[in-house]
Amino acid sequence: MAARDSTAEAEPRRSVAWRALGWFWAVVLVGTAGGAGVLQYLGPLPSPPPAPASASPAAPPAAAPAASQAMPLPDALPPNAPGTRIAAPDPALLEPAPGAPNARLPRIGADGRLPMRAYAAGYDPADPRPRVAVLLANVAMGEQDSEEAINTLPSAVSLAISPYAQHPGRLLELARATGHEMLVGIPMEPQGYPINDPGPQALMTGLSPAENAARLDRVLSLFAGYVGATGAMGNGLRGERYAASEQITPMLDTLARRGLLYVDPRPGGTLPPQAGAHTVSRAVDVVLDEPPLRVEIEAKLAQLEKLAQDHGSALALAGAPSPVTTARLAAWAAGLAQRGLVLVPVSALVAPQPPTPTAAAPTGKDPTGKDPTGKDPTAAAPPAKDPPR
Repeated sequence: MAARDSTAEAEPRRSVAWRALGWFWAVVLVGTAGGAGVLQYLGPLPSPPPAPASASPAAPPAAAPAASQAMPLPDALPPNAPGTRIAAPDPALLEPAPGAPNARLPRIGADGRLPMRAYAAGYDPADPRPRVAVLLANVAMGEQDSEEAINTLPSAVSLAISPYAQHPGRLLELARATGHEMLVGIPMEPQGYPINDPGPQALMTGLSPAENAARLDRVLSLFAGYVGATGAMGNGLRGERYAASEQITPMLDTLARRGLLYVDPRPGGTLPPQAGAHTVSRAVDVVLDEPPLRVEIEAKLAQLEKLAQDHGSALALAGAPSPVTTARLAAWAAGLAQRGLVLVPVSALVAPQPPTPTAAAPTGKDPTGKDPTGKDPTAAAPPAKDPPR
């Protein structure tokens, strides 16, 4: 009895399911017929226009030339735009240090590029105003003061990084990002040694040339991406004894061979005549912060401006990034344009400059790239003589 009741209840359900299936297929057929009618009314879709008969297939993009095939570049590359980021260290401008395969030393690139130009801060070479440059030394020894100086001062202010900084990596990246070119400080024997101690890595007159060369390599390999070196170490240490000795000559030769400039921190200092024909160097004209007092700094900045107006350019050294030095430099730089001068990076006064855009000087090279005069095309150009003081 129960089985018959179950069968009777299932019959109506099957009937409803068949009717629903029938309605579904009816709707599908009606929709298909309607869509076909609409397409017939609208006509066929327009086909894309045929390509012109003369058109040729697009050529594949040319592959970038290998580094070994790069065209040689002149010593004096056009400067970067003012305020732009400094380039990161380029492996093509580095080589392993002797006896220390994990350390890297700067070198002139196979294409003739010089570190003193590759990592230089930007400026406008066509600006006719007298130029002033400022080198701030002993950066990264005091992290807070150094960071404040990097963030506050104009990008044209160049920075000399202390070789004794413990962890300078973050400040180096900050300096690159804000457009400051960098130099490395080389500790050298100063006046008043041993009371004035330049530290354990200093180049000393009493050491052998081989030991001084090894110490120089250690300093130059501490970090990468700088335009040159200076003997300024802060606290009045400027390597006077070493700079006056014969041992300064191989040091300067090494810098020139590696495409680096040198800033002599001794005001009006002169280098030995045998220092090398290709040494790219310049002495500072004024030390701003000895002592680091506001009245002293402002008086020296006024002297700097007068020298630039009289001679076309002038270079100043600030011994350390103290709060008062940073504040006075920032305030002075803000009004410099109104006084008819322009602030430029140190490399703009020291490194080989690009040719004037109005006249292209002949290269003097044959089609093979060789210089018929026999000069080394990758050697740094000799510095322009300073105007008489």
